[in-house]
Amino acid sequence: MTLNETKTGMTVRIDSLGESKLKQRLMTMGLIPGTRVEILHSAPLGDPIALRLRSYNLAMRKADAAQIQVSEV
Repeated sequence: MTLNETKTGMTVRIDSLGESKLKQRLMTMGLIPGTRVEILHSAPLGDPIALRLRSYNLAMRKADAAQIQVSEV
């Protein structure tokens, strides 16, 4: 499944990042394979979604989250 398919409250582990222009930037922000991510909530219209990873919260557009393969923990 991809990160944009997750539901609020789920905890997932990043498996891989798709090839995109944002890949390096996402990895710099801590979105690397093996990282646990908690899905906090999404905006009222569904985009963006709020994530908690490592020691901070991150908001991400669903289009970007679709490039990240995850598995449920």
